[in-house]
Amino acid sequence: MELRMPTWQQVETIYHSELTASFPPEELKPLRAIGEMWRDGCYKPWCLFDGDEIAGVCFLWLGHPGWMLLDYLCVCARRRNGGTGALILEKMLEREAGHVILGESEAPAHAPDPEMARRRLGFYARNHARTAGYDTDVFGAHYKTLYWADREIPDRELMDEHRFIYQNRFSPDKYARYVHIPRDPAAPPMEAVPWDE
Repeated sequence: MELRMPTWQQVETIYHSELTASFPPEELKPLRAIGEMWRDGCYKPWCLFDGDEIAGVCFLWLGHPGWMLLDYLCVCARRRNGGTGALILEKMLEREAGHVILGESEAPAHAPDPEMARRRLGFYARNHARTAGYDTDVFGAHYKTLYWADREIPDRELMDEHRFIYQNRFSPDKYARYVHIPRDPAAPPMEAVPWDE
């Protein structure tokens, strides 16, 4: 299997067939926004191909040079529970060697399915993700912050780069209302709102 760039038509297909079924509205960008970001040069929608068939995706949102956010990791439904997710991450880390890749994974404390959130965090830990010392709230979703890097990185540096990724795309008002990096640990969960709010 090979990790490579899809066509826009393939992105549209995988978005409608897999991402909309796998992510709640508050976690899923509109397809229009993904297309704009890709055209603007700040998005890499990597797909894992098995021949001509897409087995899964890892979409990366680019920040400063050398920094990116794993925006979506999704294994196609018919390929789940067979090691495909780990293979996608392995190939992503090979392709993006030398970069720091931030990640966000639902925090069990406020997840609709806390056990699934714990399992997902365990999956990332087994696949070499480090856990940062701060959480985030993004459009009402409470996330643990993860990262892949060849060194341990101080939280302050991670937060600065994490903030930049969102601040570079959103208006100051939208950022202030819907993105909290870091999340106040004493704060109640934010109300979930769709990305296109």
